[in-house]
Amino acid sequence: MRQVAAGTALLLRNGEPAPAGDLPVLGVDAFMAEVLASLDAGGRLAAFFGQVLDPRRTRLIAVVANDETGMALLMATDVEASYAALTPRCPQAHRFECEIAEQSGVQPLGHPWLKPVRAIEPSMGTRFFEVGGDEVHEVAVGPVHAGVIEPGHFRFQCHGETVLHLEIALGYQHRGIERALAGGPDKRTIHYMETLAGDTSVGHAIAYCQALEGLGRCRIPARAEVLRGVALELERIANHAGDLGALAGDVGYLPTASHCGRIRGDFLNATAMLCGSRFGRGLVRPGGTGFDIDAATSAALITRLDAAMVDLGEAIGMLWDEPSVQARFEDVGALPRDACEALGLVGVAARACGVGRDVRHDFPSGIFRFVHIPVATWHTGDVFARAYVRWLEIQRSAAFVKEQLGALPEGPTRVPVEPPQPAALAVSLVEGWRGEICHVALSDAHGRFATYKIVDPSFHNWPGLAIAMRDQQISDFPLCNKSFNLSYCGHDL
Repeated sequence: MRQVAAGTALLLRNGEPAPAGDLPVLGVDAFMAEVLASLDAGGRLAAFFGQVLDPRRTRLIAVVANDETGMALLMATDVEASYAALTPRCPQAHRFECEIAEQSGVQPLGHPWLKPVRAIEPSMGTRFFEVGGDEVHEVAVGPVHAGVIEPGHFRFQCHGETVLHLEIALGYQHRGIERALAGGPDKRTIHYMETLAGDTSVGHAIAYCQALEGLGRCRIPARAEVLRGVALELERIANHAGDLGALAGDVGYLPTASHCGRIRGDFLNATAMLCGSRFGRGLVRPGGTGFDIDAATSAALITRLDAAMVDLGEAIGMLWDEPSVQARFEDVGALPRDACEALGLVGVAARACGVGRDVRHDFPSGIFRFVHIPVATWHTGDVFARAYVRWLEIQRSAAFVKEQLGALPEGPTRVPVEPPQPAALAVSLVEGWRGEICHVALSDAHGRFATYKIVDPSFHNWPGLAIAMRDQQISDFPLCNKSFNLSYCGHDL
């Protein structure tokens, strides 16, 4: 049940609604103390953002996710032109506070490196970190890259071939999705969700629907929960398979690279059997799913999945059996566990450092309240670990999909959803294939979205790539970058 802890924080379960009036609005000092205490108690910043109340006042809202209790703690404070920055005491707040300054103009005083998050020509100015010393040189890459890769700027400070520091500048896509969501939901809202990170269409659509269903107090049918879970795991399998092939290609091991490109298509085609879209668009809808499958389609999906997993097992087996590949994967781009925890990394990047962080386990919703997928971890934090965790997750997700398709519950796949309750809020968490997706919805007095905050897992994890590149060879950057495989568009909201 929802509760307020001693008037200092609102405690919510995943997708659970609450009246906006239950959100404690603290003094700035009390707010900072409560956030830090929640982090010290095992929490981490899932979201931290500003809600502009009027031209002079901005409400700062923090969402602290506690993986041990499965609860989200929410707290708020109202500020005017500035406040004492949280970042010096909490590195996880660094990019959140840069974003707050960028979007609302509120200055976090004492922030160690206030720089743009998405704006390319912001009032804060574009400043890059510089390393001094003899023979130190700078290599700038992007934002325009070869082929069709999305835009991002990478600036390396190097001594010889060794990277001393990598600075990552994003924001070149100017998407404006969060601004477009204000005043919703409307008929375009689900389209924004399915396209804000196109390779995570299912993950973000589920996160949105969970938030909307929470605000509308809607309980979706069991059959729809299973179909959503199947689509989410097929999305994970397809992307992980593609990433393993791309990693093989980055070290010049073409047998696995060529096979995985085709096999990824097999998994995408399996998703298309659910709804007609290889990316799962149109499947997840408020109140359930937009499509259903019959027994024959379910059996055909299992057959296709079995065949694809046999092919993928052979392709990945070649990868693990090749010593030259392992020599390129091991001890490259290693991220220490303490850095992972300090930065609040999520998903594969965290689990490859030995941090067993997984929304399906820690904040279960939908079918994952009843069926548990074992959390896959490794301990070395390097390219090998990130690749190996992907392979473990593929196998476990495939077993889950087969089990669920073989025992689909009877019943409808969709029910009506009431409009969001006025002046309410909800936090929705989903374990997308990259990691934790966080949606925070706040409705106004008319039941429309006053603020809709989205935190894609890439927002947390881009700094992890920068840290992983320290003391590495600059020639290893493509391999390290692919081992994280973070989203540009999911970041540039």
